[in-house]
Amino acid sequence: MKNQLLFFGLALLVVSCEPPKINQTEPQISTDVINVPATASDKSVPAGMGPQMTFAEEKHDFGKIMQGEKVSYSFTFKNTGNSDLIVSNASASCGCTIPNYPKIPVKPGEESKIDVVFNSDGKSGLVEKTVTLTTNCTPSTKLLTISTTIIVPEEE
Repeated sequence: MKNQLLFFGLALLVVSCEPPKINQTEPQISTDVINVPATASDKSVPAGMGPQMTFAEEKHDFGKIMQGEKVSYSFTFKNTGNSDLIVSNASASCGCTIPNYPKIPVKPGEESKIDVVFNSDGKSGLVEKTVTLTTNCTPSTKLLTISTTIIVPEEE
């Protein structure tokens, strides 16, 4: 009897929960435009038919900067593939690096950018940080790298 009561209580809890509300201010990507080469459906995309992310450069060196400076760089890329390119996530190797990526599909032949802001507060010397992009390309991840030499001001 206790098991039935516990099951009924859990079922009631699951049924009574509202689905999460979607933030309507950001564009939503329809699942029918995502062409993922490796899917659970066991359907494969013919070679050369998927999206392809081609960067002008994948590494950027800011040179020497003073401790506490915030610097930014835009990595430009082009979809050189044959279907819509989706960037589903961009994660930085530390909290001092903030990436911003396109939230809408990049059509074949179109260009877009990944903006990266680095905050050097509390850092010193040679620093290298990475941003990992998750996409619907093959391979599904792409690594971008920023580096700089941070100069600590002399105290008087």
